[in-house]
Amino acid sequence: MSSDRKGRPAHDVLGVQAQEIAGRARRQGGEVGRSRVRQLEIMLLLAVQSGLAAALSWVIAHELLHRSAPVFAPSAAVGTIVAALGQRARRTFELMVGVGLGLLTSDLLILAIGFGPWQIGLVVTLAIIVALLLTGRSGALVAHAGGTAVLIATLSPTTRDLEMPRILDAVVGGVVGLAVVGLLLPVNPMRVLDHTAAPVTETLSAQLRQVAQALRQRDPNLARHALDRLRGVGPDLDRLHEALSGADEVVILAPARWRRRHDVERYKRGMQHFERVAIESQELARWATTSLEYDEPVPKQLATAVERLADGLRLLRQDVRKGKAPEQTQQAALDIGRLAGQADAEGLRPYSAAMVTQLRTAASDLLRASGYEPERANSLVRGAAQEGFGQAGANPA
Repeated sequence: MSSDRKGRPAHDVLGVQAQEIAGRARRQGGEVGRSRVRQLEIMLLLAVQSGLAAALSWVIAHELLHRSAPVFAPSAAVGTIVAALGQRARRTFELMVGVGLGLLTSDLLILAIGFGPWQIGLVVTLAIIVALLLTGRSGALVAHAGGTAVLIATLSPTTRDLEMPRILDAVVGGVVGLAVVGLLLPVNPMRVLDHTAAPVTETLSAQLRQVAQALRQRDPNLARHALDRLRGVGPDLDRLHEALSGADEVVILAPARWRRRHDVERYKRGMQHFERVAIESQELARWATTSLEYDEPVPKQLATAVERLADGLRLLRQDVRKGKAPEQTQQAALDIGRLAGQADAEGLRPYSAAMVTQLRTAASDLLRASGYEPERANSLVRGAAQEGFGQAGANPA
């Protein structure tokens, strides 16, 4: 591209650059718009699930169990629904155990010390201490143990038989919440995964392209900026792990999603390698920044290889979303190995050599994320690098 621009009038070059920038902006804007639509769909489904679970749990508690005011059943159902993906079954278990623990602690203490303000404080304190000792952390179990202790300690003097209705409400709400997310309105696990993977993939791809641009323009500040952005993908990766845990939960609880088990398992196997590519992208940006700061000569193939890594990450997500064989991803990984070999043949300074090593490692992990076994992935990348090295030797500049 840069060689084609040489000899053109300045206004032509600026026009081409403006068109490229506008094209990238349109693509990124379209991706952001689609991501927001997918996010809205998931939020809407969550809201509908919560409303349905609240209504069903109230009807069951009121009509079948003859509870006059079953407030806690809808509350427990909604609490189960809005728990983080992958934590709903655990949240329901913690809710029931927390209620039981709060009831047991408060009943025993009230029998021994009676009612009153200081008794309420002592009952709640001890209920929470016991819950924390059992779990080792705060969470739903601790919250429900404390909340139940408050309820029993404050209302027992005026209201009889609170214990069993509270337990029944917890059971009804938790079970109804799980039934709604598992049987009536289960989410599409692959859609949730794709939506959650989008910010990670887009950040990695965009910043790798910026690293490639920095190498071409020999701009260490641009590379350093990309490195800072790449280091910020940690929270997005954490959300992707949560979504993967949620997808696991859905394909276990929801019969309608059982056919997706294989897809989720494949996604889980690829996730660890995808995460390695994210880390290797950071290392790549760091080596690029250092290489430019030390004014090392950088073979042009390195910038192209970094761009192909950006392509490979985006193609991997597209292939997974469409359920296609990741042939384009695999081709991008082999291109990275070949370009790294060509750069190696030109002779490298220390930091540029580190970039070549990092690119080859990332290419191997990209192949593993697409389904290759480690030995096969390493062999293919090694072969591509040797091919590139031989091509450069056969056609010296």
